[in-house]
Amino acid sequence: MNYESMYRQSIDQKEAFWAEQAALLPWYRQPQQIISNTLNGFYEWFADGITNMCYLCVDRHVAEGRGEQTAIAYDAPAFGTSEQITYRELQNTVAAFAKGLLNLGVRKGDTVIIYMPMIPQALVAMLACARIGAIHSVVFGGFAPHELAVRIDDAKPRVIISASYGVEFGKKIPYKTLVDEAIAEARHKPDYQVYYRREEGFDNLGGPGELDYEALLSCGTTDCVPVASTHPLYILYTSGTTGRPKGIVRDTGGYATALRFSMEYIYNVQQGDVFWAASDIGWVVGHSYIVYAPLLHGCTTVLYEGKPVRTPDAGAFWRVIEQYRVNVLFTAPTSIRAIKKEDHNGSFLREHNIGSLHSLFLAGERCDPDTFGWIQQLLQKPVIDHWWQTESGWPMLSLMTRIDERPGLPGSAGFPVCGYDIRILDEQGAEVEAKQEGNIAIRLPLPPGCLPGLWNNEIRFRKSYLERYPGYYLSGDGGYKNEEGYVFVMGRIDDVINVSGHRLSTGEMEEIVSAHPAVAECAVVGIACALRGQRPLALIVLKDGIAQTEADLQDQLVHTVRETIGPIAVFKTAVVVKRLPKTRSGKILRKTISEIADGKAYTIPSTIDDPEILNEIKEKLLQRRVGIAFDEAI
Repeated sequence: MNYESMYRQSIDQKEAFWAEQAALLPWYRQPQQIISNTLNGFYEWFADGITNMCYLCVDRHVAEGRGEQTAIAYDAPAFGTSEQITYRELQNTVAAFAKGLLNLGVRKGDTVIIYMPMIPQALVAMLACARIGAIHSVVFGGFAPHELAVRIDDAKPRVIISASYGVEFGKKIPYKTLVDEAIAEARHKPDYQVYYRREEGFDNLGGPGELDYEALLSCGTTDCVPVASTHPLYILYTSGTTGRPKGIVRDTGGYATALRFSMEYIYNVQQGDVFWAASDIGWVVGHSYIVYAPLLHGCTTVLYEGKPVRTPDAGAFWRVIEQYRVNVLFTAPTSIRAIKKEDHNGSFLREHNIGSLHSLFLAGERCDPDTFGWIQQLLQKPVIDHWWQTESGWPMLSLMTRIDERPGLPGSAGFPVCGYDIRILDEQGAEVEAKQEGNIAIRLPLPPGCLPGLWNNEIRFRKSYLERYPGYYLSGDGGYKNEEGYVFVMGRIDDVINVSGHRLSTGEMEEIVSAHPAVAECAVVGIACALRGQRPLALIVLKDGIAQTEADLQDQLVHTVRETIGPIAVFKTAVVVKRLPKTRSGKILRKTISEIADGKAYTIPSTIDDPEILNEIKEKLLQRRVGIAFDEAI
């Protein structure tokens, strides 16, 4: 079957299509009810099916005779260590840790927060939660205590699982200290905090509810708990325009069905292949393509605790591909830009044999054509830029490489993946013509694996995704299709920016900046960054009579944003201006500010209250050497 025929079947005969895909998984009870509407008018997949994600990812491979195959290849260049864990070893450890969680009172439906670095113990914790039907919420270890506290209060975990520290370019980040601060700030208090102690004497336990990770492994073992297909597997928080994170809920059976399908038809990998998603388990890529999809499909997943450069050099990725014979690499364009910056001629690549590599997939942010062309020329392998979201859980646009031989087109994320009826709509909800930009929306129902809702917030779910265009899911991104059907995703239509693949709220940053006693008003926008895709820029109007130098103010704000959100925000630039550009109704022209900083042509809105302010801002940015032309972020 070719792409066109399979795609049409997935849209026109969706129940039969996904019933066939679901049947390829071993269920405790095979679903007969493929798609159904719920009381709130939405829908759910395989509602009467019974399954367990840990069984699908671990136990069944052992039962089918693949227990001695490597499940996880862990590589930590900062420590000079590596470890290969078989499916049988993984099963034994996960079953033991799951029993330890049960002994702490964790039961099916309870929540557990995991705040850990990229180590095997983090994957064990995730799979152990899935084994007993607990709902995990992994929080990226780089987030500051306040952000962790917000998630604690929303998810209300019975247990937090963490570690002594994570490592960022050789520096140890003490996680226990951050967890202590977050718990002190949060209103909800977990019953227990479990720590994997990476180094003897680094941290001391003994406070209320503090336990050693290893102690939980000495409690015996437990079997997988059957759960409904619709049972939540995890909550994953993503930034919203209000600054309050949205808890994306993921079901179990639909997610498993979609992930298996994607591994076969998008990534074109087989059981026993080596799959490497160079991401972090704190993000959706890590959930889907470091942990669940590779293990579910019987692959070896590479767990890499390092960076593309400076661990030790820009050849780190090529060394890992050679050492573990990686077949597919999945990373963000930011990683490729970092390698390109330090090794533009690709000299490190020539030191390694990457003949095992079939293809490179890019996602997390739009890959600019220059970066796409550079890496494709360097690797001489297929490079596929594809697009998806935390909400979708798996790709929405891609080249489905098993059934579609069309080449990747620089700047495009490919074609709609099976199950996604993607349309480009104007403000009134009508489809636009080819090459005309609009809002990217997906006609309902979404395929299996996508979010069934937000954690304890149905009103926000409907308002965020379903109200704008009835009968459609609003992606929040804008873009267009060309005459051949390739889709180009051009960026967010809200005030969330994408920094190195991390979606961050400019609204939250504005709240932080506005709280400074010298600031009268401000606007935080995303501007282009040659390395990270985007980074934040703050324009600030000072209060009258304030004796505050711009340099001192910037230093103070950088420190505050780092402490509140974390260094991943890459907040470095605050520019003082006389006024902010606004419409007569008071709306700040954020898009126009971004276009000025990015050196793009911009149209002065007819509703602007003072056109001259745009020239003043442009001049000030030039004086400060702010914008893509100066590449300050590099």
